[in-house]
Amino acid sequence: MRLATWNVNSIRTRVDRVVAFLERTGTDVLAMQETKCRPDQFPVDLFEEAGYQVAAHGLDQWNGVAIASRVGLSEVETSFPGQPSFGKPGQESTLEARAIGATCGGIRVWSVYVPNGRALDDPHYAYKLSFLSALNEAAGSWAVDDSSIAIVGDWNVAPFDTDTWDASDPSVATHVSHDVRELFFAFQDLGYQEATRLVIPEEGCYTFWEYQRLRFAKGEGMRLDYVLASPRLLTRIGDVTIDRDERKGAGASDHVPVLVDFSDDPGSVEP
Repeated sequence: MRLATWNVNSIRTRVDRVVAFLERTGTDVLAMQETKCRPDQFPVDLFEEAGYQVAAHGLDQWNGVAIASRVGLSEVETSFPGQPSFGKPGQESTLEARAIGATCGGIRVWSVYVPNGRALDDPHYAYKLSFLSALNEAAGSWAVDDSSIAIVGDWNVAPFDTDTWDASDPSVATHVSHDVRELFFAFQDLGYQEATRLVIPEEGCYTFWEYQRLRFAKGEGMRLDYVLASPRLLTRIGDVTIDRDERKGAGASDHVPVLVDFSDDPGSVEP
């Protein structure tokens, strides 16, 4: 099974490009983030014409997550246990559309869009830490050793200095802080490992380049998009691709797709 994750930065703006990517790459399951629309606004028909079922979760023009699958789509959840809400001081908090889970082809897939954090002294940064902590607790409650689980998406974390063009740049402070890195690494204590780095460990394998300041042309990017796999799923990992070409051309998202191939689960095959 080929699983991909992609922060599409508005599915309605880029649906033609996304569907073309699915058809070109033979992707079976695509986890999307920052879809920026409600489910009734999601262009489901174009995915269905291409042979995919869609589960989407969104509240307005911000955030939003979805999963498209051509290998089954069941047991959909639009938040994980303990997922925190967010609201500015003095405002009512909202459980934002930042997580959706579904079972696809025998793999439990969670598409997550971790909060950016904005600045170290911003309430959004505390929200980011709470989100990662709650996701870690939820992930630990799942049957990690016995299940094929993939927690994928835009993590807004650069775990190593080599995952950004300049870890000392103030604009990346909320992505490289000690606290967010520790929370990201805490998933390893539960048995999860970051699958893409097992295959593509090299420096400069970025998945995001902001639109301003000619970041892409200058090679000033960040590696923010990951696939955290449970131990059982890790035994099935094959090839990994970071599709850098999807950052090129008109109408590109500021993120690119990350694809991981998984072999069949030996435990599910009858002798």
